Order: sequence, then structure tokens, then C-alpha cells
Amino acid sequence: MRQIAMVIDLNKCIGCQTCTAACKSMWTDEAGQEYMLWNNVETQPGRGYPKNWQEKGAQSGWKDGELQFGTLHADEDYGSVKPLNHEAVYFEGKESRLQREPMNYGAGWDEDTSSGAYPNNYHFYMPRLCNHCTKPACLAACPNKAIYKREEDGIVLIDQDKCKGARMCNLACPYDKVYFNFVTNKSNKCVFCFPRLEQGVAPACARQCPGRLRFVGFLDDPEGPIDKLVHKWKVALPLHAEYGTGPNVYYVPPLLPAAENADGSFSEDPRLPTAFLRKLFGPDVDAALATLKAEMARRRAGEPSELMDLLIARDWKSLFKIEEARKPPVPGAVPPSRPGVTTKV
Repeated sequence: MRQIAMVIDLNKCIGCQTCTAACKSMWTDEAGQEYMLWNNVETQPGRGYPKNWQEKGAQSGWKDGELQFGTLHADEDYGSVKPLNHEAVYFEGKESRLQREPMNYGAGWDEDTSSGAYPNNYHFYMPRLCNHCTKPACLAACPNKAIYKREEDGIVLIDQDKCKGARMCNLACPYDKVYFNFVTNKSNKCVFCFPRLEQGVAPACARQCPGRLRFVGFLDDPEGPIDKLVHKWKVALPLHAEYGTGPNVYYVPPLLPAAENADGSFSEDPRLPTAFLRKLFGPDVDAALATLKAEMARRRAGEPSELMDLLIARDWKSLFKIEEARKPPVPGAVPPSRPGVTTKV
């Protein structure tokens, strides 16, 4: 089984939510999907979307080879969709201004704030979507075998004809990226824009991103950006690998300026605590940050850096290597691979 994957460079995300809007307008505009954000951008440190998903994630996924189940989120964890006061303004004449009240609504509406104390406050933006895991907990949990993983690209999908609304997938996914449609009584999730991929077009969230921070390609393609960032340079890391699902969305960790001392000079300590990044991306984040700093120094010194050229992505087409996704698999063909790298479940 081949595996399509994505790398997200957190050093370039400005939290503009263009990716969220692109995904929302394309995939979740039907009844019962109003609250769904298959792609979202959350502020870290923060509770995320749905709120406190990481606390639930620690309870679900795979632990010591056993599938674990968490709990379902309350509606308010997703943020409620508040309608505008059209009736009061246009038909009843009771109000003169269109507005939503109260204003405590929406995903992460109250979380776009920094942590730490001035002048060393810090935050970064982290996009999230379904990880299309190598060992998806949602697939293993479904009692109706409605969830499957495509052989040609490893994308995890839900067969809407087989889904009976058991919601075991909601309980099992540690990333809380499976949603339930209360109108159709079926689970919905990110499909990695597979119809676009089959036409040789990148997923909407990646293609519409103005920051050129999302890379898409096959994990086993040594000529593609994913293999280079994940396996060659080892600067792209999975989110919460300890959940045991083998996520296939990777992140280049953020580098923030050094902390500032009381006299205005810069400290040797990072403004963004490395300990926090270890909680998200594991112990390999130290080596990844060191590589990023070293390659940035090389470029500043006027020396060439393949890694910096790749991450800068002056040509947007360099972000994607998905030509093979639009070709039907050839029976008996052996996909390219790197030694020690496997994409099999």
C-alpha cells in the first residue's frame, strides 16, 4: 500500500484560515455539517478544536497494541453556530443592526492569544486535518466495516452506505477528526480531496494556502518533498506519535526568536519552550530544530542549502509531487522506496 502524506511548515502559518474556508466551502456545506471543520487552524498553546481534544486523545488510539476509546465531546466544545438576527431586523423591526449574540461562539473564538509574559509572550498557529493514519483507530473501531483505507494512496474514507451511525469511530480517533452528522446519522471526515488528487490537483487546503506551507506527495517517493523532509532531513514530525496510529500529516516545528532579557539583550533560551514542542512532536523535535537552525545559518552565510530551498518554495509547484496519484495503479508494479521505509499497514 502506498501512502499519500502532507507536511505543514509551522514557521510560515499566519493563521489566516484560508485553508479552513477552502475546505469548508468545498466539502461541508450540507445539512448537519454546519459545525464541522475538517480542516481547522488552532492557536498553540491552546485548547484547540474541538476544545481539549488532546486530553481526550490521551485516552483513545492505540496503547500497548490495544485499541482504546475516549469520550464524546459536548456540543459547546465545537462552538455553536449562531444565526444572525434577521427576523428581529427585517421582519419585526425590533433591532436595527445585524449581529450575533452572545459572541461566545465558533471554533476557538476565544483562544487567539499568546502565552507567557511580555516581552516574551509566544504562540504559533497549527493547522489540523485527518491524518489518514497508517494504523487508523477509526477503521479498527467501526463495527460495520464502513471505514477503509485505499490501496493506491492510503487515504482513509467512510463508506456512507455502510455507516450505521454507531459512532465508535468518534470514540476511537485520538485526534477528534471524525465528525457525526446528526441529520443523516452518519459519520463524516476529511477525504484528502481524493477527487482532486485523481485529476492531479492538490487538496484544496494545500493549493489555496497563500503561505506555501503545505507539501503533498507520496511518503515513499525519494524525489518528492515528503520523503526529503520526513526521512532525509528529518525536520518534519508527526503530531502525538504516542497515540499509536501512525499519522501521515507531519509538521516542521516552529522557530521563534530568542527570549529577551530585562536589559533588552537576547537570552540563549528560546522564547517558545522546547518542552512544550516535545509534548506535541516528541523527543526528535530537538534534533529537528537544530537542523533548521544550522541550515538557516548556512544560508545566511551565503552557502547553499537544499533544505532551505525546499521550505522556501519559491515555485509553488515544488510543494506538490502528486502526478502518480492520477494514474491508475499498474498490476504488479513495484513503487519506488527508500531503504528501511515502508508504507504498509
